[in-house]
Amino acid sequence: MNDVDVLRQSVETQYGGRATLVQSTPVKETFQGQTAWEGVVHVFDLADNPKAARAYAWSSPIEGSTKRRFFAVLHMGGIKSPRDAVRAAIVAEHRSMKGGCDDG
Repeated sequence: MNDVDVLRQSVETQYGGRATLVQSTPVKETFQGQTAWEGVVHVFDLADNPKAARAYAWSSPIEGSTKRRFFAVLHMGGIKSPRDAVRAAIVAEHRSMKGGCDDG
């Protein structure tokens, strides 16, 4: 199974419905002058999902491992593009690493 098939399956498992690849888009997201993430985001049309008609998915290597982490984000709310999806995932990951607490 290739990366796109794994991503499609990940989207379908996480959100339900049937995902169909529409395009693959290169994204480079920077933060404070540093590259936060660079890679290809796959855009899927999502049939039979009550929340969204589109999803974005990509994978990243896990540091210190040969495995990859898979991300899937729905096109809804403030998520309107592959870049928005990557940004949202980076923010969510950063918050979880901080313990989700911004009181301070």
